[in-house]
Amino acid sequence: MLHSLSRRTLLALGLSAATSVAALAAFAPARAAEDPRPAIKVAVQQVVNSGALTPLREQSNVGARIFPMIYAPLIELDRQGDLAPIPGLAESWRRIDDRTIELTLREGATFHNGDPVTVEDVVFSFGPERMFGNLPPVGPDGKTRTVAVEEAKTVVGGGPELPPEVPAIARRLWPSLEKVEVVDDRTVRFVNAVPDLTMEGRLARSGSSEIISKKAFLAAKDWASWAQHPVSAGPYKVKEFKPDNVLVLEPHDAYFRGKQPLSEVRYLVVPEVSARVNGLLAGDYQFVSDIPPDQIATVEADPRFEIVGGPVLNHRLIVFDKNHPQLADPKVRQALTHAIDREAIVEALWGGRTSVPAGLQWEYYDDMFHADWAVPAFDMDLAKKLVAESGYDGSPIPFRVLNNYYTNQVLTAQILAEGWKQAGLNVDLQMQENWQQILKRDETRAIRDWSNSAPFSDPVSSLVNQHGPNGLQQQGGEWTNAEFNELSDRLEKSTDPAERRAAFRRMLEIAEREDPAFTVLHRNVVFYGKPKAIAWDWSPTFAMDFRAGNIRMPGE
Repeated sequence: MLHSLSRRTLLALGLSAATSVAALAAFAPARAAEDPRPAIKVAVQQVVNSGALTPLREQSNVGARIFPMIYAPLIELDRQGDLAPIPGLAESWRRIDDRTIELTLREGATFHNGDPVTVEDVVFSFGPERMFGNLPPVGPDGKTRTVAVEEAKTVVGGGPELPPEVPAIARRLWPSLEKVEVVDDRTVRFVNAVPDLTMEGRLARSGSSEIISKKAFLAAKDWASWAQHPVSAGPYKVKEFKPDNVLVLEPHDAYFRGKQPLSEVRYLVVPEVSARVNGLLAGDYQFVSDIPPDQIATVEADPRFEIVGGPVLNHRLIVFDKNHPQLADPKVRQALTHAIDREAIVEALWGGRTSVPAGLQWEYYDDMFHADWAVPAFDMDLAKKLVAESGYDGSPIPFRVLNNYYTNQVLTAQILAEGWKQAGLNVDLQMQENWQQILKRDETRAIRDWSNSAPFSDPVSSLVNQHGPNGLQQQGGEWTNAEFNELSDRLEKSTDPAERRAAFRRMLEIAEREDPAFTVLHRNVVFYGKPKAIAWDWSPTFAMDFRAGNIRMPGE
C-alpha cells in the first residue's frame, strides 16, 4: 500500500500539504527482454558528477537519487514516512555507552554476487582499505581538523588503491570512528574515539554507511573498475554504466526485503528540461526529474500525466571564498547576504511552491532547531551602507555558476547578480561546465553556487559536515574561522543537550552573519513528471525509490 508523507515529515520540510498519487490509467511501459516484469526509463539531468558509483566519492544530490537502489546500509531512514531510523542490514541495534553501538545483522541477506552479508564484510566496509586510508580518528585530546587531500594516504591490503579524496571524505563523515569489531557471527560493535550522540544518524545517512562485499572489492582490477560496478546488497544491481550517458540497473531478487517489481531501471542523461518534458509526453520515459515550476502546467495539460514532489531535505545556498581580495572584508559578504530578495525568488521562480528556511537548519532537528533564527533580512539600504564602509573599489567579483544543475539555477544567478549590482557590487557571472571548474582553487574563485543536505536529524549532518574544519568548504580553502571550529568540535563531542544547542546557535551567528561563509537562499525543491497510471511515492531525501511496495505499475 503506497502512502503519502506523514505529518512529521511535512513538518521537517516546513510545509503542510502532502502529495497524492493518482489512480491507474491507461499506460504501457516498456519491458526488458526475457523478463515479464515491466521496465522503466528515467530521464535525469545527470547520473553522477564524478563518474563513480560510490558514495564515498560522489557526495551529491544526483548520487543520492540512485545510491539507495544499489547499496544497503545497516540502518535506513523511513524515506516515504517520518524519516525515522528503521532496520536495514542490521535487524536491531543498541547503545552500549556514549561511544559504542552494537548491531545485530539480519540473517539471509546476500550481496549482488550471491555471497552472504557477513560481519567481516561490515568490518571491512569501515576499514582503512576501503574508507580511511592512514587518516586516524580524532581522539578526546584532539581537535577536529582540516584534512588536506594530500594527507589522505592509502593503505593497500591487496585490493584497489583508494583515490586520496576518499579517505578525506570518509573522515569528514566519520571523524572519530576508532574501530569496528566482530562480537560474534551476527554482531558487530562500532567504537568511537570520543563520545558521539549522532552515531545512529551517521549509520543511517546515505553516503557513509553502505555495506560492500569485501571479496568483490579486493578482486577488482583497480578502484575505478570497482566504482563503476560496485557490489553491495541493495534492491538493484549495476548492469551497465556509461558516465554522462546511461546507468542501467537490474533487480537483485535475493534482496532481503523481497523480489523487485521491475525488470530494469534505465537512467538516461537528458540535460535539457524541454527534452525531458517532451520525452515524457511522447512516452519515451516513464519518469523525468527536476521539472521547473514553469513546466508543470505543460505536463499536467495532458490528462495522462502528473507532477509529484516538493521540498527536500536540502537548502540552496551561495558560498563565499573569503580569501578572494574583494571578499576579505566581512562587510562585503554581509552586503551580499542583505542584497538578496529571497521571497521574490521563491515567488517569481517557484510560484510559491517552496519557502525561505530559518537558515541552515531543519525543523526535524527537534530540540536543536532554533525557531527564532532567520536568514539575513533583505535590506538594500543596509547592503549599500556596508559596501560603502568596506571601501570596496568596484573590482569584479567572480560568481561561478553551472548551467541548471539545480533547477532554475541560471535564472536565480541572474536575479542575484542584479540585486548585488543595485547594492554597488560588480559581480561577474561566470558560467562553468562542471563541478571541477566550480571548485577550482585559484585567484578567480570568489562566489559559487551550492546546496547542503541534512541526511540525519542533527546540525552535525549539515553545518559541521559541510562547513566545519573537516568539511568541503574548509578542505577546499574557501573559508575558516577559529571560534567556529572550536564550536564544531564541541558540537561533535559534547553529550550535554544545552551545551550543544548553544554551540549550534553561535555557529549560525558566525557563519551566516558575522563572518559569512555562505548564505541560504531557499528550500530546494524537486518535481518529477510521470504517468498517472504508475502509482509511486516520492521522497524528501532525493532518493527515487523503485522498490516493491513503493511503485505499482498498471494492471497490478
